[in-house]
Amino acid sequence: MSKRFLSHLAHVEMITPKLDQSVRFFKEIMGLYETARERDSVYLRCWGEHYRYSVVLTAGKEPALGHASWRAAGPAELAEAVSRIEASGIQGEWLEQSLGHGRAYRFRGPGGHAHEIFWEVERFVAPPELQSTYPERPQRYFARGISPRQIDHVTLCTRDVVKTCNWYQDILGFRSMAYSVLDHDPSVAVFGLVTSNEKSHDLGFGIDMSKVPGRFHHLAFFVDSQSEHLRSAEMLLEAGMPIEYGPGRHGMGEQSYVYFREPGGLRLEINTSGYRNYVPDWKPVYWRLSQGSNTMYRNIGMPDSMTEAFPHATEPVVPDADLPPAFAGHENPWKKYG
Repeated sequence: MSKRFLSHLAHVEMITPKLDQSVRFFKEIMGLYETARERDSVYLRCWGEHYRYSVVLTAGKEPALGHASWRAAGPAELAEAVSRIEASGIQGEWLEQSLGHGRAYRFRGPGGHAHEIFWEVERFVAPPELQSTYPERPQRYFARGISPRQIDHVTLCTRDVVKTCNWYQDILGFRSMAYSVLDHDPSVAVFGLVTSNEKSHDLGFGIDMSKVPGRFHHLAFFVDSQSEHLRSAEMLLEAGMPIEYGPGRHGMGEQSYVYFREPGGLRLEINTSGYRNYVPDWKPVYWRLSQGSNTMYRNIGMPDSMTEAFPHATEPVVPDADLPPAFAGHENPWKKYG
């Protein structure tokens, strides 16, 4: 049973090569609110979030993860988490100045992804025109665009799914919730879910056979109901944004999903529902792909494009000759996309 060091995913910075178009999409179609601009970064938030921002869009040459930021469970837990990270052989650095929150420890996890952990935070205070009549809500709800309540999870890519998930469990107190494994070789996990709280996951890892470290797959946003979820798909189509995958429902986590790309090329997900799990000594469940780990109803194949991650690999991700033995005789899922 692991001690809890983190409370939840606080914000995610994403790199976009089309900053102005991405910001316009996040504000007009997604319905997020801009709260600040600083150099080449724009800070936005969903209506139901209690901090100043949850999404940072930063200009860059290609879509990628900037960093994922986690609020600690307390000041003592922050100090202990940093000590555990460094004891594992990873050396990060303290950032003294950050917009909207206090001192933060920035490091790269075993898959090469940049994370930061902080405790002190600036809470969002709504201006008069955005104040809610409901005292627990940080802001009045307006149905502007898709209007997600909050960010839900971030999914990243790594070469060894189980090893990476185990690091986050052993060092930072995440719970490993579930794995998706190959039917013909259940020793090979292609996807894993870990969580810092009672959700099915706030951090996911998909298998990545490229040589590029720290790649990003998608950021997910949560809406309150199935009707809002389907409405989001309609709004995307009406706005001329093609849907990459969905609507559907995952077996792992039992969340409804719809995936799409914003103008800068970043993959986003809108989801809803899903279970809550409070079991402190939970043991991860192993799903075979045929059992519906990715799509609960087992009838909608995932498009090849969903194996694409960011930044793009500059060479074929995995030639047929270099596939792991478990894939021998099976179609190479990384052949077309990097």
